[in-house]
Amino acid sequence: MLLLFALLAGAAAAAFFLFKFATTDGDFTLLSCGQPRRDKVDGKVVWITGASRGIGEVLSMQFASLGAKLILSARNKNELERVKYNIVSKHPDSRVEVLPMDLSSDEESLKEVVHAAESLFSSAGVDYMIHNAAFERPKRGVLEETEEGLKAIFNVNVFGTITLTRLLATSMLDRGMGHFVVMSSAAGKVPSPGQALYSASKHALNGYFASLRSELCTKGIKVTIVCPGPIETPESSGAASSSQRNSSEKRVSVERCAELTIVAATHGLKEAWISYQPVLAVMYLVQYIPTIGYWLMDKVGAKRVDAAAKKGNAYSLNLLFGGKKSA
Repeated sequence: MLLLFALLAGAAAAAFFLFKFATTDGDFTLLSCGQPRRDKVDGKVVWITGASRGIGEVLSMQFASLGAKLILSARNKNELERVKYNIVSKHPDSRVEVLPMDLSSDEESLKEVVHAAESLFSSAGVDYMIHNAAFERPKRGVLEETEEGLKAIFNVNVFGTITLTRLLATSMLDRGMGHFVVMSSAAGKVPSPGQALYSASKHALNGYFASLRSELCTKGIKVTIVCPGPIETPESSGAASSSQRNSSEKRVSVERCAELTIVAATHGLKEAWISYQPVLAVMYLVQYIPTIGYWLMDKVGAKRVDAAAKKGNAYSLNLLFGGKKSA
C-alpha cells in the first residue's frame, strides 16, 4: 500500500511538473524569485537604450513605478519626449531625462554621451545600464545575408554596445558599483535559422558580458543577461502579425517581459530566460543535453526559414513533425 501511494504521489508530482513546464513563461530560477525588489532601484539612476518603443518603453514605465531616476536614450528625440510625457503623466513624481543617442556613432560621440549621462541628476552617475537597443532584419536564409546587413547589425548590437559599456564601466569602477542589464535573446543561446546574423550578434554579447562579469565582479560590477524568446511588442501586434496569431504562435507580452527583466536584475540573477514553449524547452535542451538540442534544431532549420518567408509560425512544433520544406 505504501509503495502504491508513493508511486501515485510520484506520478502526480511528475504530472504537475510537466504541466508547469508546459505553461511557464520563464526559467525556473527566474520564476522562483517572486516580484521585483523596489529597494534595489528606488532612487537609483537607470539608463535605458532603445527606450523610445517596445520593450524599452515599457521597461522605462515600470522602472519609474519603482522609483528609479531615468535616462532615456534612442535616436528619435520626439519619441523619447513622448515616452517621458507618458511616464510623468502616470507617475508625476518621476525624474526623467531624455538623452538622444545613436549607438552606431564613433567612439568620441559615445564618449560625449556617457559624460552627459554621468552629469545628470547632480552627477550621480549611472547605477543600472539597460542595454536594450538592437537592430534586427527580417528573417532570411544564411546565404542571403549581405555585408551591408552584417555591418548594420553588428554596429549597433555589438560594437556600439561594447564601446558604450567600456566607456561607462570606468566610472562605475571608480564608484565601486554598477549593474549592466543586457537584453540579449534566445537566439543568443540556441541556433536561430533565418536569423544567422542577429543570432551571431547576440552570441557575441553573451560572451562579452559573461567575460566582463567574471573579470569585474569582485570590483562591484554586476551583469544580468536576459534572453527573451518571441515577445508580443507593439511592432508585432498589428496586421503583420495576424498570421502568427492565427497559426497559434504564442508570445510573451511586452509588459510581462519587462517585469521579468526587472525581477532578474533586482534579484541579481546572472542570466534569465523568458519564453513560452517550445522555445524554452529547446533552450534547456541545448544547455543541458546539447546533442539532442542541436539535433532538433537541425530538423527544423530549413523549414523554419521557409515558414518565415511565408509569414507563418516560425516557432511551431509542426516544423518538427510536419512535412519537408517546400520547394
